[in-house]
Amino acid sequence: MHAKGPLTILTGASRGLGAAMAEQLLQRGSALLTMSRQRNQSLDAKAAETGTPLEQWAIDLADAVGAAKRLEGWLAGQASFSSATLINNAALAGKPGPIDDSDAIALAAVLRVGLEAPVLLTRAFLRATRGWSVFRKVLNISSGAGKTPLGGAAAYCAVKAGLDHFSRVVALDEAHGRNGAMIVSLAPGVIDTDMQSELRNADVRVFPAQPRFAAMKNEGQLSSAADAARKVLAFLDRPDFGSHPVADVRDA
Repeated sequence: MHAKGPLTILTGASRGLGAAMAEQLLQRGSALLTMSRQRNQSLDAKAAETGTPLEQWAIDLADAVGAAKRLEGWLAGQASFSSATLINNAALAGKPGPIDDSDAIALAAVLRVGLEAPVLLTRAFLRATRGWSVFRKVLNISSGAGKTPLGGAAAYCAVKAGLDHFSRVVALDEAHGRNGAMIVSLAPGVIDTDMQSELRNADVRVFPAQPRFAAMKNEGQLSSAADAARKVLAFLDRPDFGSHPVADVRDA
């Protein structure tokens, strides 16, 4: 893939917020590499319509080491972009319930996809693009769950809190490094996605916040994926992006 415009690497582009961001990035003319469990065929049509370079990897981010190695090697063969951005969006909520009643393999997947993969992909991205003389950004999609504990969602909350603090530390490192990248962990607001549907239909006995999630839907407080994507990408475009490594789109 070679282009003179911007390059965006996006995880979790098969549905929800990720799919909406991918469509809007292609519409804006950003060359796009997606990393998801399955290809999004609608993106192929959008790329053909807009004439925008698109590459999709059907890849399991639970194998974070393999995904990061592949990304670093791919980036080594790229050139001629005006900017480079990594958006770590993919995440798993896991089945709600107390930690001692949870499946160990499912918990490991939540941690690997939501935290281990962003850490290793960020490392790969920074290493491979360090010598690029272009503006570089990393955007981690966080959540209010990184700050507010939710009973029955320990792993998911830990992932999002970890993303926030990881971003703070990387921001410090990049501020003192050569050709430092800007990094932000951004909460995108409450979005009407499959994940939200699963939470509001959960058993209140294992997920005490279920009534609150159901009320947000009933009261029309949820953003559509498309609206949330527009807000996230607008935040990414802000001239002060990176001035605060942890942010909430609702406070912008």
